[in-house]
Amino acid sequence: MAARRYWSAALLFFLCNSSFLIYINAQESASTARNPDISENIDGEGQTTPRTPAVEEKQWEPTEVQEASPDEDGPVTAESAPPLPGTPRSFTGTHQREDFQEELVIRPLHSGDIYASFQFRTLWETDFMKGNKVSHYRLFPKSLGQVISKFSVRELHISFTQGYWRTMQWGQPFLPAPPGAELWVWFQDTVTDVDGTWKELTNVLSGIFCASLNFIDSTNTVQPSASFKPLGIGNVTDHRFLRYATLPREIVCTENLTPWKKLLPCGSKAGLAVLMKSEKLFHSSFHSEAVHIRPVCGDVECKSVSWELRQTLDVVFDLHTSGQGKREWSLFKMFARTLTDACPLASSSKIYIDITDNPEGEHFELSPATPLLSQAVVLGDRRTFSVYDLTDPSTFGTMRTFNVQIKWKNTEGDMLRPLLHAERYVAGYGLQTGEIHTLMYNQHPYRSFPVLLLDSVPWYLRLYVHTLTVTSKGKDNKPSYIHYQPSKDRIRPHLLEMLVQLPPNSVTEVTVQFERALLKWTEYTPDPNHGFYVGSSVVSSLVPSIVAMDTNNTRDRPLFSSFFPTKEESSYFIRVYTEPLLVNLPTPDFSMPYNVICLTCTVVAVGYGSLYNLLTRNFQIEEPNPGLAKRIANVIRRMRGVPLL
Repeated sequence: MAARRYWSAALLFFLCNSSFLIYINAQESASTARNPDISENIDGEGQTTPRTPAVEEKQWEPTEVQEASPDEDGPVTAESAPPLPGTPRSFTGTHQREDFQEELVIRPLHSGDIYASFQFRTLWETDFMKGNKVSHYRLFPKSLGQVISKFSVRELHISFTQGYWRTMQWGQPFLPAPPGAELWVWFQDTVTDVDGTWKELTNVLSGIFCASLNFIDSTNTVQPSASFKPLGIGNVTDHRFLRYATLPREIVCTENLTPWKKLLPCGSKAGLAVLMKSEKLFHSSFHSEAVHIRPVCGDVECKSVSWELRQTLDVVFDLHTSGQGKREWSLFKMFARTLTDACPLASSSKIYIDITDNPEGEHFELSPATPLLSQAVVLGDRRTFSVYDLTDPSTFGTMRTFNVQIKWKNTEGDMLRPLLHAERYVAGYGLQTGEIHTLMYNQHPYRSFPVLLLDSVPWYLRLYVHTLTVTSKGKDNKPSYIHYQPSKDRIRPHLLEMLVQLPPNSVTEVTVQFERALLKWTEYTPDPNHGFYVGSSVVSSLVPSIVAMDTNNTRDRPLFSSFFPTKEESSYFIRVYTEPLLVNLPTPDFSMPYNVICLTCTVVAVGYGSLYNLLTRNFQIEEPNPGLAKRIANVIRRMRGVPLL
């Protein structure tokens, strides 16, 4: 037995040593195969001397690789060389070029407020419209790319706005948006079931942006025929592939801002997005965030297609009501933060300060000063901006922080009034009928121009179309184009589009009467006495320009002046939104069932309780309990045989 154990142990020891030697040889062979520049010189004493790697002998330099090509025999550079196996396509050469830019525009308003507009643009040279399945995403957010591919989206425009833009006090915004949530989408002509795709898309976007977009259905969705044309390339004019909806009651909060910031390549960790502190953004007079996706030309000749994702955020700060002074402001006062660096993935990161009304510095002083000036035509007016380039290290100075501020010297100045703005209100009394008034102002002194008005009215406000009137300066103004789609109860809303010519320096009033419908008790909101919201009217027009507009849409321009394409030098496109309406409907007394239940239960309890007592209670006479003295006396009387007391 001992000999057998000895031989078993020896055999096991031999097998372990053999396995270890085989493993060592395999590792040496693999190391030699991975790095052929390292050789081993074994001398007589069995010592190994590694050769010095070639990378230490000389520095790597970019060289041109000569490679035979069936088309041309020229040299192949590093950009045009074929990609290595396993290399992502977006990083190889210029097959899929990506670019990211960020801008912040600050405009001091004549009302004492500060208008700050963030612009983030991501360009990706790819084509989703051909059904290409893209698996690698670098700068473009993957969630939106998958939405474009899955639902065959051609253009997508969504905005979330808290507050109302006061045009007469603040002028025109760079990108207008109505209060609440707005969504309009152009689908590709390959979509067969547009309504079904639209419903699925709203549910997906509701999850992406943490909003109530899932409440968009056929009762608040319309198909405009002329108001919302594509802003990207293409000649799609069939409005069957267009859907437009608004949720005027949507409340915007940090739940919507957080996913919006996550779509940025750098998030909120670097670049201009560092300034987006929720506490400051929502403590403002106006706040609007938007996402715009559209295909644009990839080059001057438009031979290639690029997808543009533009994220915008507009804020109006009232520093007077916040207790920080009415005119003095800085980045730290507005956002409670300063800038330390630009987004490392951004090719351009700039801050524009509007100094058009301060050419000689007589109104305010800008600190730190910058020699960079830029002029751009914005909304038909030539504006001058001081430019701060965040990609330049000298912008931050030795403190590695940047905080631009303005000190006002003189508060006088004239505001350039907008040429076009609109208002809307509800007139009438009672809860049966009413009247909607829409006012459109043309403040141009001597030129008239046409406007396109779009109204989407819920089905429970039954419009009397025969009462529709359009008047300008006390005279009838007959529209040159009218498109009306009547509503269907609980299926679709009213849609009214008309083309009206606005005379110079005039007010055009559009009125229509309506009747309030009765809703089912399950269709009322939790707070029906607050009222029901009606979305804003949309006014679109080509307004005469003061200066010549640049029709070259492929030229590099600031982001805030390059969103709407320009086709004429004498006019520019503008879109104006009116206030949303708050309409009261006949509301039942929802407390009546509660009162009836309480009264009924009280009566039943009193009546049934009395009857139950009469039927179940047994009445009998109980003798009073005798006292101690009386009981002792009864005992004595019982012993003596005398009758008890």
